[in-house]
Amino acid sequence: MYKFGDVVLAEMQFTDTFEIKKRPAVVLFEEYGNVVVAGVTSNTEMRGIPLLKKEGAVKESVIKLNYIFTISEKMIKKMLFSLSPEKKKLIVSELMRKLG
Repeated sequence: MYKFGDVVLAEMQFTDTFEIKKRPAVVLFEEYGNVVVAGVTSNTEMRGIPLLKKEGAVKESVIKLNYIFTISEKMIKKMLFSLSPEKKKLIVSELMRKLG
């Protein structure tokens, strides 16, 4: 069972190719074996919420709230770490802003 703010390593398919790669993602919620996640990138030039090494990331990264999708819990290969309550509040705030 995964919960909001868990950072996981998951198999993900990219939108511009059929290739599947293992990538980090932030769990937004889980229900009935389906996990809604936001992608994470190490391309710090991209827009999103910073995810720092001191928070547990392997590299300085960005949580991409414009890259949200649903995966099966079976695609999650490993739990990496959990975000701080402050970072989770920032995600909720940004999602609410985007949803209007």
